[in-house]
Amino acid sequence: MSHGTVLVRTTCSSGSALGPGTGAAPPGASPSEGLLDPVYPRTYAALLKVAQMVTLLIAFICVRSSVWIDYSAYSYFEVVTICDLIMILAFYLVHLFRFYRVLTCISWPLSELLHYLIGTLLLLIASIVAASKSYSQSGLVAGAIFGFVATFLCMASIWLSYKISCITQSTDAAV
Repeated sequence: MSHGTVLVRTTCSSGSALGPGTGAAPPGASPSEGLLDPVYPRTYAALLKVAQMVTLLIAFICVRSSVWIDYSAYSYFEVVTICDLIMILAFYLVHLFRFYRVLTCISWPLSELLHYLIGTLLLLIASIVAASKSYSQSGLVAGAIFGFVATFLCMASIWLSYKISCITQSTDAAV
């Protein structure tokens, strides 16, 4: 039973390390033959990315459609939310279309972990600034709240990325 768990972890995190999908596919890997991964959209990581993108988009729309009092605070909030949204979408597409098999020179788990560390910190700062400068305007308050929700979801992704990359490496080294 524990061997099956190691196999699942190895398949999830082996995109940059091994890259077996570039050659002939093994007989048991029929889902990996196509370009699109049909299993990935149903995983916890994919659903978490979709939830992050939705909350970031709602936060952006709330701030964009409201009346601003402090231009620099809300323009910073907009830039951070859109950049975070674009990067999360890029990582979602990398996993969905299995680009990690083609671009093996990039450590995808490490780059995703670094993105989430930096993006979460910037999003937390932007949400705090937006909340402090909202002056009780409902759109700005809602944008700040959705920014905090997206920050929490990004923290969950940091934990998931750390858990997958570090625990998998330690179990592979133990075997």
